[in-house]
Amino acid sequence: MDLVVVSNRVARAKANEPMTGGLAAALLPVVEKSGAIWVGSSGRVRDNVSKDSFAKIESLGAGALALLDLPAAHYGGYYEGFANSALWPALHSRTDLISVSQDNYQCYREVNAFMARALMRFNKPSAAFWIQDYHFLTLGAEMRELGIRNPLGFFLHTPWPARRVIAGIPHHRDLVESMLAYDLIGFQTEDDCENFATYLRAELGLEVNGGSVSSRFGTSRIAVFPIGIDVDGFAAHAQRAASHPDVSRLRKSLHGERLAIGVDRVDYSKGLVNRISAFDRLFEIQPSLKRSVSLLQIATPSRGGIEAYSNLQDELSKQVTEVNGRHGEVDWTPIRYLNKGFSQTVLAGFYRAAQVGVVTPLHDGMNLVAKEYVAAQNPIDPGVLVLSKFAGAANELDTALLVNPHDIDGMARTIATALSMPSTERRMRWEAMMAKLRAGTIHNWFAGFIEALETAHLAVGPSLLPPVVRPLRVAGGSSSVSDRRMRDPAHFAPRPVAN
Repeated sequence: MDLVVVSNRVARAKANEPMTGGLAAALLPVVEKSGAIWVGSSGRVRDNVSKDSFAKIESLGAGALALLDLPAAHYGGYYEGFANSALWPALHSRTDLISVSQDNYQCYREVNAFMARALMRFNKPSAAFWIQDYHFLTLGAEMRELGIRNPLGFFLHTPWPARRVIAGIPHHRDLVESMLAYDLIGFQTEDDCENFATYLRAELGLEVNGGSVSSRFGTSRIAVFPIGIDVDGFAAHAQRAASHPDVSRLRKSLHGERLAIGVDRVDYSKGLVNRISAFDRLFEIQPSLKRSVSLLQIATPSRGGIEAYSNLQDELSKQVTEVNGRHGEVDWTPIRYLNKGFSQTVLAGFYRAAQVGVVTPLHDGMNLVAKEYVAAQNPIDPGVLVLSKFAGAANELDTALLVNPHDIDGMARTIATALSMPSTERRMRWEAMMAKLRAGTIHNWFAGFIEALETAHLAVGPSLLPPVVRPLRVAGGSSSVSDRRMRDPAHFAPRPVAN
């Protein structure tokens, strides 16, 4: 099998490249070792872009990285529009933040169709395609329409919420029906998988039997594959990082005080406002902790063109200023707040220097920062993980101190408990979590999904009948997406894989 992995974001194996958990950082080590081709956005958009607009195809360990320029006319509506102003808030159960237009949905479909045509370059009998995340829910259906009958897998890195939440997205039926073009659809947790099955039954009238569901595309399997990390690789990062200048400066700046750490993108799903409030409350209820502990909060800005994100950035900056003004001293800052990213090596060193890891999202598919914090710890003197029970990671890391991020007082008390935990208990909890991490590494996740995809495709492969094509009007044009593709025979011509 020649595997092609597709995601919107990709990562390069650069020691100093900033990365904060997430999809790209997780996939990098398995692509490097597996020999897969990893296709994703180059980060650039162009006018008059064609399906052959690969900016670069370069080696990535044993695999390859294929970077694609995306169409400027549709990128904004696809990315900041439908993907991140409709899908992202809905998938994180924030229906109050859903904002979408018909043009945005058309742009989303256009970019998915564009990616499908580009992937024909890698289509050959031995190829299998594994599509990642919410940016490409409809990509599988577009690929089937182009005649691709190879194994198609999909994995959702975010949560899949309750049926009524998904039903708040315009075009939700079209989206979910399109997802059934995949042979295998993977989710992070049992709750996510069950929510998806409930939607299929209630909204589409489809039966889900033993994880299988039949649709106009054939039969699809739905299953749970909790994503992991490269445990040994991240632990090695943490050991090497001890001498890194950034890590050394951090340790020297502590002057004996203890450190808690949070590492997140600036996103309303991460519970950052609640976390800062919990530290504010901690210093109120236990003033003896002033000057003896501080929070290093690394908050990397993202999606600044979306109003909800720019508002959150402003709110956080104001909140940190107020907390530091209320509790700080001339030689002590309670909240060290940084709006920039760091490399995986430096982050690993920061995690190892922190006595408490604070991972408190309001809703998260998995949250790999939690797993990275655990993997980075010193086995002799490990720190304590304070983890939201609403993160997918809580299903595995159940010896962390689990909290409700909406309970500010409860979080403050739990952080105080973490700071006073004796070493014997810390080691016991850490060893239990490390056993879970080693049983579910990123390499095991990768191999397990691919094996399940092969089985699903061989057992119940997709229908060879052409799918029913619904016309989709294109902004600025009179023909449907499918009509335009059918008139262009070049879209159906397989392309050789670049050396």
